[in-house]
Amino acid sequence: MKSGFPTSWGRPLPRGAMGASIRSKSPAGLATIFGLAVALMLTRTASAEISGDVVKIGVLSDMSGLYADIGGPGSVEAARMAINDFGGTVNGKKIELVSADHQNKPDVGSAIATQWFGNDGVDAIVDVPTSSVALAVQEVARKKNKAFLISGAADSDLTGKACSPTSVHWTYDTLALANGTGAAVVKAGGDTWYFITADYAFGHALERDTTKVVEENGGKVLGSVRAPLNTADFSSFLLQAQNSKAKIIGLANAGGDTINSIKQAAEFGITEGGQKLAGLLVFISDVHSLGLQAAQGLELTSAFYWDQNDATRAWSKRFFDKMNRQPTMVQAGVYGSIMHYLAAVKATNSDDGATVVKQMKAVPVNDFMTKNGKIREDGTLVRDMYLFEVKKPSESKYPWDYYKQIAVIPGEQAFKLSGPNQCPLVKG
Repeated sequence: MKSGFPTSWGRPLPRGAMGASIRSKSPAGLATIFGLAVALMLTRTASAEISGDVVKIGVLSDMSGLYADIGGPGSVEAARMAINDFGGTVNGKKIELVSADHQNKPDVGSAIATQWFGNDGVDAIVDVPTSSVALAVQEVARKKNKAFLISGAADSDLTGKACSPTSVHWTYDTLALANGTGAAVVKAGGDTWYFITADYAFGHALERDTTKVVEENGGKVLGSVRAPLNTADFSSFLLQAQNSKAKIIGLANAGGDTINSIKQAAEFGITEGGQKLAGLLVFISDVHSLGLQAAQGLELTSAFYWDQNDATRAWSKRFFDKMNRQPTMVQAGVYGSIMHYLAAVKATNSDDGATVVKQMKAVPVNDFMTKNGKIREDGTLVRDMYLFEVKKPSESKYPWDYYKQIAVIPGEQAFKLSGPNQCPLVKG
């Protein structure tokens, strides 16, 4: 500001305009004018700065429980890769990484988020599998005006009635799973369903969203049973599903629970009896644990598969070299969400949660796993999803060669709402 003239958002005012005003004002008026100008400039500076001269990202995940292979240490590594690929700094400020285990407990996750945001200078929390934990963390992030980048949790309520202006639901949700696997199975003749549902927010949401899709496509739900999180023995639940005579047993669970229910279903001879399993959320880590002999034929919906194309293979090779396993869509999503977040921090020169998320929504998402993705007003990243079928052992040609692609589900179809948007942020 060499001319001495105040500016309006960085643009000089017309020459003479302030001069005429200054000449006509008393000393008290001059003080008011310059006071307002200084206040405006200070407000702008305060809203466009990186607090503490560091951008700190926290990966909050299940590090040792039934979802550790889905996110966990692999999500931490994916975050580290993103920070390194971004150059380790943003606008000259260092990027730091912290991580913690939420133990799949909402109170633990909420306490960690409160400590990180309130005392430790964390600017954004990433990942958070287990929807009940994610819902609790989202409330903390909302109150603290901090960014929350959800990759592991699935509950569509995170961008529905519980949506937040500082959150982005990045990788997938229960709606996309229902519109993917659920719709495909019904259209293939699986028109009667019985659910075995994980008894917490994620399972309830997945059963709810899939039930709507089944019924909209002419199918019928005969019943459901709810199993506690981290169930070791699914025998009683499987017997109820078997006795229902439903063509499809929908597994509204994930991780270790999905693995155990599929293994025990095989022991009960359920598929030999003519019923089919629909794994509504199956990760490549689950298939690896089950083996192709047990998992073959399963249809699943995913936002990512390591062996889709040259770009996914190149990124996954780097991940594999560190972790000695192929990445899940959650881990790939952690990387993508952080890269998009850091680009928004750079563009706004701010780590203010609402400011950065607004910028994230303004820019299309294009990376190794997402093409022309768009973050909706409610915080949902609308991206293409993919329907895969698990290969037979005879079809697999090399390690981790597990999937064959059946269909591309366009983003607008995958994330299509079955009714009005429940997010209060959405106008009209």
